[in-house]
Amino acid sequence: MKRFILSFVLLVCSWCMLGGGTVFAGSGDDVILGGVYMGGIDLSGMTADQAKAAVNKFVDDLRGKNVTFGAADDHFVAVTIGDLGISWDNEADIDAAAAIGKKGNIVKRYKEIQDLKHGNKVFDLKLSFDREALRTIFAEQCAEYDIPAHNATITRENGELIVTDGQPGKGVNVDASIDATMEYLTNEWDYSDASIDLVIDVTEPKGSAEELSKLTDVLGTYSTSYSTSSADRCKNVENGCRLINGTLLYPGDEFSTYDTIKPFTTDNGYYPAGSYLKGKVVDSLGGGICQVSTTLYNAVLLAELEVTERNNHSMIITYVDPSMDAAIAESAGKDFRFVNNLDNPVYIEGYTEGKCITFTIYGVETRPADRKIRYESEVLTTKQPDHEDIFADSSQGIGYINVQSAHIGYTAQLWKIVEENGTEVSREVINKSSYMASPRTATVGVNTDNPIYASRIQAAIASGSIDTCKAEAAAIKNEMAAAAQQQADLNAYYQALQQQLLQQAGQ
Repeated sequence: MKRFILSFVLLVCSWCMLGGGTVFAGSGDDVILGGVYMGGIDLSGMTADQAKAAVNKFVDDLRGKNVTFGAADDHFVAVTIGDLGISWDNEADIDAAAAIGKKGNIVKRYKEIQDLKHGNKVFDLKLSFDREALRTIFAEQCAEYDIPAHNATITRENGELIVTDGQPGKGVNVDASIDATMEYLTNEWDYSDASIDLVIDVTEPKGSAEELSKLTDVLGTYSTSYSTSSADRCKNVENGCRLINGTLLYPGDEFSTYDTIKPFTTDNGYYPAGSYLKGKVVDSLGGGICQVSTTLYNAVLLAELEVTERNNHSMIITYVDPSMDAAIAESAGKDFRFVNNLDNPVYIEGYTEGKCITFTIYGVETRPADRKIRYESEVLTTKQPDHEDIFADSSQGIGYINVQSAHIGYTAQLWKIVEENGTEVSREVINKSSYMASPRTATVGVNTDNPIYASRIQAAIASGSIDTCKAEAAAIKNEMAAAAQQQADLNAYYQALQQQLLQQAGQ
């Protein structure tokens, strides 16, 4: 062993004497030895700073390389490598490259130099990319070409079911595409322009013609009348019904009445009509739409679908019993929502005829034939209004009076009753409702030039009695009409007298 070590030392000394030792000292001592690379970049003869600059320039040049991503349905999105947030992460390897053959004991340095004679030393160029930049590109540019799945649909025309098959959807799987792109760019990329196919998920449509053709059973149906409504309120009810008609819900789907019938604009078919606001009836676009949601609510109850949101009106309504209503209020955030909690799809048909609105829910009946359900409204408390509100309106003349009826306040609850073979087997409360009492109100015109009339109508308003205001307004109106007639008769008399005098003067 001693003889081997002595021989090795003599060999190294001889190598140094022959000039090999110039790598340890002299003008070339701070440059990288020949045969050292980073990736495909030859670092030979460069200082560490020069090598870092060379790699930086190489990476900067890569930023201009094009990358084409294949999105759904043969669409392509072109970006540059620079858009992907490229950077290189192993700058410390340049220092390691510069240290080859120069640091450590003489044996280590000798071995490193000898290794370079037998093959190049190649450091990997370790690149990284910004995952969030990729996510943004895939989500905003590539997903633009996603094709949504179109579920099978059903319509009823002239009492017959018409089924249309669905179409599968295609869309970018963003997370999987990021992983695949990172893998390619960091391990397979040859630094030239690249083309990368994204991971595309195929979404199968819901439903089939066979499945939908079975939706022939009536699960629940309900009707309400709007025969006393104004023409514009009738239009709103009919429009809301039209927008809901034809809805198909697959198992697990949630339906929002508000989302389906909005926006409440003239462009969407709505007209100003009466609706509740802060205890008063005021005209608003879509007034009367709550009768649509209320009718649907009762059909949903009979179909035993899962109600996820229901709100009662602020005041009692007349077209269903207390606690059987479902209000929609955009300003108050009220909606009627429900989920198809059944194992089969359901189809909602809505129509209006003879000022009556009807919703029928079709599906596959799985409930026993001897099982029946019904709902009963129970009034718990009532509250009568204890005063009347009267408002003076200076924009209207004396004799004008507009009266809104009082509303009794109620608390109520709705019972669901299940019978089997004609025997009641269960009874449960499914909602509780509170309706505010609202006094009878009147808006009374007070505009007049006659101080006597003004004093009389103000006194009537001060009485707090709408009936007194109505009587006084009617009396003043009659007196004004009589005075006007008396003035007209007097004018006619003077006109006739003037004509008579003119005739006499002419004779």
